[in-house]
Amino acid sequence: MTATLHATALAHPNIAFIKYWGNRDDQLRLPLTGSLSMALDGLDTVTRVNFNPDLTTDRFILNGLEQSGPVLERVAHFLDHVRRLAGITLFAQVESSNNYPSGAGIASSAAAFAALALAASRAAGLELSEAELSRLARLGSGSACRSVPGGFAEWLPGNGDADSYAVQIAPPEHWDLVDLIVVVDRSEKAVGSSAGHKLAETSPLQALRIAGVPERLEQCRTAILVRDFERLAQVVELDSEWMHAVMRTSNPPLYYWKPATEVVLWSVRAWRAQGHAVCATVDAGPNVHVIALAEEASWAEAQLRALPGVQEVLTAKPGGGARIVHP
Repeated sequence: MTATLHATALAHPNIAFIKYWGNRDDQLRLPLTGSLSMALDGLDTVTRVNFNPDLTTDRFILNGLEQSGPVLERVAHFLDHVRRLAGITLFAQVESSNNYPSGAGIASSAAAFAALALAASRAAGLELSEAELSRLARLGSGSACRSVPGGFAEWLPGNGDADSYAVQIAPPEHWDLVDLIVVVDRSEKAVGSSAGHKLAETSPLQALRIAGVPERLEQCRTAILVRDFERLAQVVELDSEWMHAVMRTSNPPLYYWKPATEVVLWSVRAWRAQGHAVCATVDAGPNVHVIALAEEASWAEAQLRALPGVQEVLTAKPGGGARIVHP
């Protein structure tokens, strides 16, 4: 197929119900365990890629600002994968924008590399299957593989590069959940997820966490398929606590939470004890994802906005997969 040279794609971040933390191969981003997530509709990363024969190097513009250093290098390295697959040598200009905070534990890198994988591959003339696209996105950011299929997606760890990708276990419309993303800190975290994955092996708790993941995955998968919120709440909160326990016992330790993070977590557990269908999980950052049944969302949002330290509450329902929005 002849390259179109440019394409624009949209992808959503995802919230991991069962977390990805730690690799068995950092280069290929092959995970130690499977993971499971929900794509977040309404939180959008839009990325345009233009392979241009006039360029002498790759360029990356994020939210209107030209990037350099490690950020640009990571994008250029990813584009190298696409160029090898497509058999081209052209440099590219990449323009990407988010309508939500970047680098604050809202999986901006997952959406970024899912959108980049689709836009770059299509611009380079490739027509990849969903599994192939998920594998490609994984090379940029592990969690990005789950943003490719969207909906409720499970990352199969596989035995190697060829079979480590995400599959959708249920479409977005399967369950009317709402993710209330409680922003307590908009700043970029000092230690990114890629560095955190490498630190995980230094924690004495990581082996115990890994040992329990298959059972938690099964519980979470079943809870989603049968729409059992109480079962989902219990396993989602347990898995989140395990990941952050590993972070805090790594060497050096990772403390992503802020005081307001704890306030939100304590409040959500108190509300569920009172009978409300809400639970909470935290990715690699200070901001809290409060998962609620749709009928509880308005009440929960009002309660969350009243808590001290809460700057903003974003709302998202289950979203679809990465898609082309302009050829």
